[in-house]
Amino acid sequence: MSKYNAKTSVHELVSDYAQIISGKIILTTGVTPNSLGHIFTSAVAAASPALLILAGRNAAKLQQTADAIAAAHPGARTRNLVVDLSSLASVRKAAGEVNSWADVPRVDVVVNNAGVMAVDFALTPDGFETQFAASHIGHFLLTNLIMDKILASESPRVVNVSSDGHRLGPIRWADPHFSASHSQAKTANNLFALSLAGKLGKRGLQAYSLHPGVIMTTGLGNHIGDEFKSLGFQGGFDAVPVEVGTATHAFAAFDPSIADHNGAYLIKCRVGDPYVDTLKPWATSPIEADKLWVLSEKLVGQEFKY
Repeated sequence: MSKYNAKTSVHELVSDYAQIISGKIILTTGVTPNSLGHIFTSAVAAASPALLILAGRNAAKLQQTADAIAAAHPGARTRNLVVDLSSLASVRKAAGEVNSWADVPRVDVVVNNAGVMAVDFALTPDGFETQFAASHIGHFLLTNLIMDKILASESPRVVNVSSDGHRLGPIRWADPHFSASHSQAKTANNLFALSLAGKLGKRGLQAYSLHPGVIMTTGLGNHIGDEFKSLGFQGGFDAVPVEVGTATHAFAAFDPSIADHNGAYLIKCRVGDPYVDTLKPWATSPIEADKLWVLSEKLVGQEFKY
């Protein structure tokens, strides 16, 4: 059982994991100022990682985050990676850039943190619904394209930031680009971690998905009302501070005690319990995970055989 709980902050975990974090190369998507990714990477910078790769679509905002980390933690090494996760071409370009970095022989941890939520319906240039593309498809492609560098780590991990919003619906296999798709995008985050653990666990890869809690200060939920009402969501939000929400990021990325739960969904700095955490069976099914992997390969036009 985890010694951490729903009130543990990311700074406490980083302090506890300092020796584990030291020397690691960590790639995090979605690190705009004041985002979960920004708070997580800034906290981790205190523990002397070898390099923080800051990934996002806006170069100016990436630099703002890099500057903020440098100001708070002089000497911390960062590198910006411009990538629009809603564009397959942009993802392929960014992955090629990472693979070309001779001074980055490995990527120890990938935190697939970026996402959009409850935005107006729109299709990407590739024809995908925006939330499904940015939250899942882009991460699926980026992670797999840099997998050689991930597996070069002695203890590789992939972390997918999901949400308990997955409980509002499974993958709509016949129509994955339908309008109200936040729930299936979050379900996809869970299933992608499950697939990675199943396919690559034997090669040392650990993969997890997580719910950071409801955090109202990052701007992600600006459009939350209409979609959640349309899905029948009732009740208030049990909001948590951003430093508490990102604690589960650190737990998933570094905790040494969860290897026996490879592929698990994490919440409140512990392994999720389907009986108390509204963890739905469609988000934990290996059969659903395999179906999603095949669908994702079809959508990106590339197979990844492990």
